[in-house]
Amino acid sequence: MAPTYHHGDRLLILWMKESPNRIPLESIAVIEREQRPGIFLIKRVQKSHDGNYWVEGDNSDSTDSRTWGWIMPNEIVGRVLFRYRKGQ
Repeated sequence: MAPTYHHGDRLLILWMKESPNRIPLESIAVIEREQRPGIFLIKRVQKSHDGNYWVEGDNSDSTDSRTWGWIMPNEIVGRVLFRYRKGQ
């Protein structure tokens, strides 16, 4: 998610036990794809449609909905609430 987040930044995450009803647009979501359990990615929620979400990384080279397409709500497992920057 560079340039927004950098290696070593600490993130406060709100983990969700159930699929979210609605994630605000432009919020940063923690994604766990069904095809890659145990791998957590952070992406910005860009759009929602029919209960699914379009997410993109801030870096244009990011692997995200531009590759995967729409993701299901159960693949959103958390939301970033706060960042503590490295070196602060």
